[in-house]
Amino acid sequence: MTKQRLISPRLITLLLSALLVLQLSACSEPMNQHVPISQPQSHNSNNTSIPSSDVSNGSQNFPQRRPVYNQAYQENYDADSLKYILKTARNAYVLIDPFQLKGDVTRSIQTIQVNSNEVGCYISAGTGENWRSDFQLMRPYLVKKQWGEWQGEYFVHSTTTGILNIMQKRVDKMKTWGCDWVEFDNMDWASDDDYREDYGFVVTLQESIDYMQSLCAYVKQNGMKCMAKNTVDHYANFDGVLYESYDNEKNWWGQGGTEQFLAAGKLVIINHYNESQCDRVYADYKRIYNDQISFICEDKNKYLYRHYNQ
Repeated sequence: MTKQRLISPRLITLLLSALLVLQLSACSEPMNQHVPISQPQSHNSNNTSIPSSDVSNGSQNFPQRRPVYNQAYQENYDADSLKYILKTARNAYVLIDPFQLKGDVTRSIQTIQVNSNEVGCYISAGTGENWRSDFQLMRPYLVKKQWGEWQGEYFVHSTTTGILNIMQKRVDKMKTWGCDWVEFDNMDWASDDDYREDYGFVVTLQESIDYMQSLCAYVKQNGMKCMAKNTVDHYANFDGVLYESYDNEKNWWGQGGTEQFLAAGKLVIINHYNESQCDRVYADYKRIYNDQISFICEDKNKYLYRHYNQ
C-alpha cells in the first residue's frame, strides 16, 4: 500500500484563502464587460444607466439615421433650397414651410417623397406670425407685445378660447398636401416665467401641454406623425424630436428624455447652428448618445447647411 503524504493544515488554509480571493474577484467583474460591443451604453442626465431591456439588443429598436434637410427657416445662412433638396435628398427627413407666402412648396411634396424621403411640415404652435394668411383669425388669442427675438411674431396668450380650431384647420391642409409629419415649434413658451412676466400671457403650463397634446392627437387622427421641438417633457407620445443646438450652447436639453426616444426607436434630430467644426460636434454628440442621432449643421465656413447620415 503506497503511503500518501497528508496535506498540512497551514497549506489547507492557504488554498482556501486563494479560492476565496478568486471567487470575490469573479463576483466583482464589471457588468458592462458582458454587454455586446454593438450595443451602445446609455446614460441619462443623472448618470444612471437606462435598463438594457429598454435599449434592446443591437439596432432593431433604434431609429434609422436619416439625412436632414431644412427648407423651412434660416438661422444665420440660407436654408436648403427646394431645387437642392429635389436633387440630393434621399431617405431623408425634409422640413418645409408649407404656409410660406413666396412660392408654393406644397406642389413639390409628392416629388420630394419619391426618393424615400419623409416630409415634415412646419407649424409654430406657440406663436402667431403676422405674415401668415390666418393671422387675423389668430390675433384675438395672441399677446399684444411683439416677441423681441423674431419680428412680427407674438406668443399665444390663451389656449382655451378658440386657437385650437385655427391650428386644426392648418392640419387639415397639411393632410390634403400629403405631409408625413407636423413639426411643432415654440412648444415650451408657457414654461418660461421670464417670458410670462415680460409678455403677460395667461396660459398655464398645464393648459399649454393639453393644447399641444390635443393638436398632436388631431395630427395622428389625420394619419401624420408629431415632431416635438426642443423638449420631450410631457410629450413622450410624440414620434420624434428635433433639438436646436448652438456653437456656444450644446446639449442644453434634458438628456434622459432624448435617450428614451432613441431607445424607443424614435427619430432624434440635432440641428446645430453657426459652427466652424461640424465634424467634431457631430462626433461629440455621438459619444454623448449613440450613432443613431440624425445631424444637420450650419457651417459658418461654407455659409450653408451640411448634411450628415447620407
